[in-house]
Amino acid sequence: MSKIASYLQEHLSGEVMTGVDARRYFATDNSMLNLPPAAVIYPRNEHDVRKAARFTWQLAERGRVVPLTARGSGTDQSGASLTDGLAIVFPAHQNRILELDSKSGTVTVEPGINFGKLQQTLQTHGRWLPVAPASAEYSSVGGAVANNSAGMYSLKYGDMGAYVRGLRVVLANGEVINTERLTKRELNKKLGLATFEGEIYRQIDTLLEENKELIAGLERATTRNSAGYNLLDIRRKDGSFDLSPLFIGSQGTLGIITEVVLNTESHEPGSTLFMAGFDSPQAAQNAIHELRAQSTMPAAIEFVDKHLLTQVQTANPNVLGGIVQPPFPAILLLVEYDNADTHLKRSLKHAQKILEKYSLHVVSETETAKQDQFWKLRHASTWLLTQNDGPRRALPLFGSAIVPPENWSKLLQGVYDIFARAKLPVGAWGHAGDGQVSVAPLLDLSQVGDRQIAFRMLDEYVKLVIALGGSTSGDGRLHAPYLERVYGTEAYNVLRKVKQIFDPYGTLNPGVKIGVSMDDVKPLLRSTFNLEHLYDHLPRS
Repeated sequence: MSKIASYLQEHLSGEVMTGVDARRYFATDNSMLNLPPAAVIYPRNEHDVRKAARFTWQLAERGRVVPLTARGSGTDQSGASLTDGLAIVFPAHQNRILELDSKSGTVTVEPGINFGKLQQTLQTHGRWLPVAPASAEYSSVGGAVANNSAGMYSLKYGDMGAYVRGLRVVLANGEVINTERLTKRELNKKLGLATFEGEIYRQIDTLLEENKELIAGLERATTRNSAGYNLLDIRRKDGSFDLSPLFIGSQGTLGIITEVVLNTESHEPGSTLFMAGFDSPQAAQNAIHELRAQSTMPAAIEFVDKHLLTQVQTANPNVLGGIVQPPFPAILLLVEYDNADTHLKRSLKHAQKILEKYSLHVVSETETAKQDQFWKLRHASTWLLTQNDGPRRALPLFGSAIVPPENWSKLLQGVYDIFARAKLPVGAWGHAGDGQVSVAPLLDLSQVGDRQIAFRMLDEYVKLVIALGGSTSGDGRLHAPYLERVYGTEAYNVLRKVKQIFDPYGTLNPGVKIGVSMDDVKPLLRSTFNLEHLYDHLPRS
């Protein structure tokens, strides 16, 4: 690899590093896995990315596959940004806003730009991206697109893909393409190209035509789904065609994103936040169902459970700030309506009635400072993850799996059962309105027994999610072995074909999403887990 690194350093304007410290640092991300890259590339421009891709393509043509993996800020919990090949790290240089069009509300950025920085800039122009993930302050926009990230406001506004207007992508052979929604006439021009891009358009067009029923079966009754590749939104009924949905959520396995054009929303400061306690998950489920059935969707419906509140109370009661007192309700919901709601008064009146109908108590707040106190309860989960003094750590094992919203309480109860069988303490939080539950089992990865427990719990969890009509959503390395279970063998083979079309030599982030077994994953498990990539930003409370 030293010869490859030397060659690249001679031909790239960015830096190429093979030092032990750099390789050790990029061997981990926010997942439980460890995989040191052979070299780290800090590209200064798209030309560097093209050269690296072309070089690995040429090596692969001669029989040597050197993986090429794009990386943002490493906040992904599935290990998608890890590689034993070349890690292309964007935030160092490719981190700019290239254009902000206040008239159209679009913004064009490089992939390494910090999400929080972009959000601040947009808000000074009266715009914002409501789909910012929880990690926005320390994550990159390119990573958010590659993972099709979502956040607490995704209930109303959708996932990252809903705001992508177009992409600029370096293909596996170094060609660059621009993706956007094409008319039939524009598509026909693409189909006639005598290039790798043209070949991709022709093969994807044929694949969609020959597998209509299988592709229709990929749809889930969930609010979002990033498992596999999004074949559902490429071709619309009007005949328009866009490859962007394939790259969004593909985790760098089909191409490397070098520019993103995003739509934004007008920013209307201010909101009304309800906090309601419930004596059971089912009571909370009933309220969620009726809130979602209203003509106006809440901006957010988040939850924490009594177990998490109890753990926070034990560790540091000051975090709770006296907002809630023991005995804690089984479920605490935070329901927010933003001022972009055109029928705000009516929505608030209906929400108040619904919450009063099912909850033990309900309060509402419009002052930002007091709302922040309420949100501290939800963000206490992040703070709690850092409070492990012994060998056991709160592990990001389950990822962002999601079920139909009407099955949220069943998912939560199933999670409780999994933890009970493992004899582990449980504390849950997450996007209740979207049918999502977050938990982090306390385990010691240096112990063989605990490692076995972790994989057994993960297997039980995936079975539960699938039984409830859900999806593992993000795949990466950790959850990729379950993708065939989620969709079935026939549909999975269609996804494999997509990968083969874009990446015939397997140079783009191999070991992620497609063709991964648990035997590939288990050797990558860390012996100890920490949050070293996040300590500049934690705790958040």
